Amino acid sequence: MPQPFQRREQLIRRIRKLPESSLPRIEEMVVELEQAKSSLPNVFSHDAAARDSQSQLPRSMEGCVEPQHSRVWPHAPIHKLSKHGTYIVTAGTLHKQHLFRGDERLDLLEGKLLELAQHYRWQLEAWAVFSNHYHFVAQAGSQAGKLKNLLSHLHTATAAEINALDQEPDRQVWHNFWDTELTIETSYLARLHYVHTNAVKHGLVKVANQYRWCSAGWFESTATPAQVKTIYSFGLSRVRVFDDF
Repeated sequence: MPQPFQRREQLIRRIRKLPESSLPRIEEMVVELEQAKSSLPNVFSHDAAARDSQSQLPRSMEGCVEPQHSRVWPHAPIHKLSKHGTYIVTAGTLHKQHLFRGDERLDLLEGKLLELAQHYRWQLEAWAVFSNHYHFVAQAGSQAGKLKNLLSHLHTATAAEINALDQEPDRQVWHNFWDTELTIETSYLARLHYVHTNAVKHGLVKVANQYRWCSAGWFESTATPAQVKTIYSFGLSRVRVFDDF
């Protein structure tokens, strides 16, 4: 039997996969439970101890096989600048090639990013992974490794796996990366909004949490309702992020 935290996340994922025609019925059920003063947990408020003990959540459900690169979920977002450094990072493939197109390859790239962020002691605050680029916002911990070492490791490892899949051992996969330190709180919060919802900007989904390879769903289920409302309220008109993909 899954732990309560895992079970809640599985239910959230299953609901997201349902067609829109099912949503009115789900809403009615939720209203009935609320009126009955049910003890149904609030999906926006998890017990901190449960989060800490469940650092890796399974992707598998309903009999599906868990992929090779499982998500190593970060702790709940901090939402304040770190004295050790907070950065937004963008990286793209050479010639903007869509080398990570498809579920398996997107799983590979996202899984490795989450895994190495934890390994190098960087707290991911937001991320979005696509077929030819990615963005993330992360904070350095007191014992964090160098950001360039994290990125070098990520690019080397994912390039090796993609090239093995395509039998292209000498192919260059990654072209460049751009990193900017965030030192102003409003700029930081606006960029969290930008990255969480970047899949909407690219026209891949209408609602950010419908995109599987980004942080929007995780953010909405681990942050408080007030935090979600605050960050999503920041306008994006003045945000400047290299995103020409």
